[in-house]
Amino acid sequence: MKWRILCIVVAIILAAVIVAWPRDQFVASTSAADWAPTSANIARGAYLARAGDCIGCHTVRGGAAFAGGRALTTPFGTLYGPNLTPDAATGLGRWSADDFWGALHNGRARDGRFLYPAFPFPHYTKTTRRDSDALFAYLRSLPPVRQQNAAHAMAFPYNTQLALAGWRLLFFRPGVYETAPARDASWNRGAYLVEGLGHCSACHSTRNAFGASAPGLQGGMIPVLNWYAPSLSSADEAGVASWRQDEIVQLLHTGASPRATVIGPMAEVVANSLQHLSGADVAAMATYLQALPPTAAEGDMKVKPSASTMTAGGTIYDQHCVECHGADGRGLAPAYPPLAGNRAVTLHESANVARIILQGGFAPGTNANPRPYGMPPFAHVLNDDEVAQVMTYVRASWGNRGNEVTAAQVNRYRGATLE
Repeated sequence: MKWRILCIVVAIILAAVIVAWPRDQFVASTSAADWAPTSANIARGAYLARAGDCIGCHTVRGGAAFAGGRALTTPFGTLYGPNLTPDAATGLGRWSADDFWGALHNGRARDGRFLYPAFPFPHYTKTTRRDSDALFAYLRSLPPVRQQNAAHAMAFPYNTQLALAGWRLLFFRPGVYETAPARDASWNRGAYLVEGLGHCSACHSTRNAFGASAPGLQGGMIPVLNWYAPSLSSADEAGVASWRQDEIVQLLHTGASPRATVIGPMAEVVANSLQHLSGADVAAMATYLQALPPTAAEGDMKVKPSASTMTAGGTIYDQHCVECHGADGRGLAPAYPPLAGNRAVTLHESANVARIILQGGFAPGTNANPRPYGMPPFAHVLNDDEVAQVMTYVRASWGNRGNEVTAAQVNRYRGATLE
């Protein structure tokens, strides 16, 4: 009897797995003309590659574009971006447009293997077949580069196809973006870019213990990089519902606006991707971001800093910071960002400000802002206690209400890098 019950339970579990298993989806090309190497297809694909920031993971610094090799460190091991050039031996030379669609939409390699979700196929799955084909046409137009793909170095059991199968069962459902009929064309275009090729929630959301992104754009630490990607739906973090649209467009296109400056991993996104998008597409992204349902922040200062900490922090500020940011913390935007009322300064997660003080902060050099001002590093000048003191002073002055920072928190980020 017990064995019969056990067999029934196992059968039910297997049936549930079969029913829940994410089926591969196939959408055929409208015609071979969609991925033919025409100038129109190649130009369209190049634009889409910019929108997806493909070069960011598939190009090693100083190496050939899209030839792969860049290390992507994760909590589960190290992955290496593969070669996307049309080399027959090491790249996409033997791939078909259907093979490429299978990778982009279903997260499967040409031979059927499951791909690691560090390749953001859970977002790219929203891409239309026509856009997938244009991307393929562009990548096939690149000069072939013979560069062998490096083997991933993942810890057990994350290096197994069984683990990837389980991950897909729990966290992945393929599906092209579906237009929201209640929204206008601009909002839908923005949603398609933000949620799909732009894969913004890959950084701007929390991740669970298995590395899967939570739905929404409510902010989260970027694994390994020790950088906090702020919530795009909270007015106290990086929400833009109250901004004028031209201010959002300026920030995304140039990396700097009177309201904010892009620093850290987002600077690379602006440099590689967003500055190259059309004004209409960036405006569409702004429309979508402004319409996000608002979420609450973590809250204001819980414990008022001691007078001695504020005095010590103020002294350090006067020595090293006041010349650019002013005695009143108002700075001179966009060259010298204001610290008074600056949401980036008062985030509940102090990682970003600590890293900017320690390692410097640099906006991207863009076509519209080719020589931005930068913040010099102070890791060689200030110790952990001093950085904590000046951070606490800035976070609690001029009406700011950020929590106190400790030397232990600062030390956590002293040796961090953005690679």
